[in-house]
Amino acid sequence: MTNVKTNSIKAWLLAARPKTLTGAAIPVMLGCALAFIYGHFQLTPALLCFLFAFLMQIDANFINDLFDFLKGSDREDRLGPERACAQGWISAKAMKAGIACTTLLAGITGLCLLYYGGLEMIPVGIACMIFAFLYTAGPYPLAYHGWGDLLVLVFFGFVPVGCTYYVMAHDWNMSVTMASLACGLIIDTLLMINNFRDREQDAISGKKTIVVRLGTKAGLILYFLLGLAACWCCFYFLEIGKIYAVLLPQLYLIPHILTTQHMARIYRGKALNGILGETSRNMLIFGLLLTLGLIL
Repeated sequence: MTNVKTNSIKAWLLAARPKTLTGAAIPVMLGCALAFIYGHFQLTPALLCFLFAFLMQIDANFINDLFDFLKGSDREDRLGPERACAQGWISAKAMKAGIACTTLLAGITGLCLLYYGGLEMIPVGIACMIFAFLYTAGPYPLAYHGWGDLLVLVFFGFVPVGCTYYVMAHDWNMSVTMASLACGLIIDTLLMINNFRDREQDAISGKKTIVVRLGTKAGLILYFLLGLAACWCCFYFLEIGKIYAVLLPQLYLIPHILTTQHMARIYRGKALNGILGETSRNMLIFGLLLTLGLIL
């Protein structure tokens, strides 16, 4: 993609990685569905939660783009989608300004949420911002030491699902816990395919992901088990009489199994970017099915 003017609107849109916003939307969607079934849903805080999630996702994408570039991780042999700083679409100086802007906007949105969620939301918001930086920045970048999967469970599962519910209900229950766990597991499939694709380059860069540590076969098995475990979590909803929240998400296993088989056949190279797209689609299918199952 050579026709991207440096620091242009097109460059910023590419850097924001709009396809990744699915991962920000699904947890908030599930939190809203839980608030609805327990009689606590409110439109304004729901919209603010979506906005905060989108801004933090874009912020994390910008930070990841910049610091991977500064660390030299985005080399010429990169297999994944092109990065803005590495391609020269956005200068490092402009990206730093972009990070400051999105962090500020996310902070303002978070302050608006305090009206609904209370002061206890302050440490949660601060943690979101700190860990967005610590993921790839600082003297001990967490993504480079195998902590990425745990962070996904926390910051794409328990934090967004639980806090979306909490700002409306001021409560937490087992349904929230199981939905958060299922959400974190399903979104971790996206990180797993990224790490599976980049395993050889990550090993050279010293990025010790689970796939690098445990091996290629383990990465493939874990990818499948993450989706399976997310579906198993849904069986909890039998306890609250939500049979559709149990049955509908099981339909996700059909595309998930097909994608896992496709992933195993491709095994390595840039062709695995197609699996990235399939995984993102499957995640959205799961999120929609569970949301629908909870509401019915």
